[in-house]
Amino acid sequence: MSFELAGKVIEKFEINQVTDSFKKREFVIEKTDNSSGMEFTDQIKFQLTQDRCNLIDNINPDDYIKVNFNIRGRKWEKEGRISYFTNLEAWKIEKITQNEKSPEPPPFTGDDIPPPEVEDDLPF
Repeated sequence: MSFELAGKVIEKFEINQVTDSFKKREFVIEKTDNSSGMEFTDQIKFQLTQDRCNLIDNINPDDYIKVNFNIRGRKWEKEGRISYFTNLEAWKIEKITQNEKSPEPPPFTGDDIPPPEVEDDLPF
């Protein structure tokens, strides 16, 4: 399953050669949400791997981008302790203008509440 998120680049890191055959590069975008009447800002770290590490070469801090990514999870065990890790693995990055930022969801209204269940006389 793939996801998409837009925001402002606040940091990008150099390529990290983890092993002879594996490399990764991380970057962080800032996403602000004020759909609930209050403003919340998240800093979200993504990871690029292998031949995708160069997808962010032409992107600079303060650029607005749209990121397509997958969520990946891993289990890791060491000395009898189990840990779980979640990575947001980016596979496509597009530079966008500030006007193209992800639209804010519409505000919550009473119309969003489904009608109450109507009891009927069916036995099941």
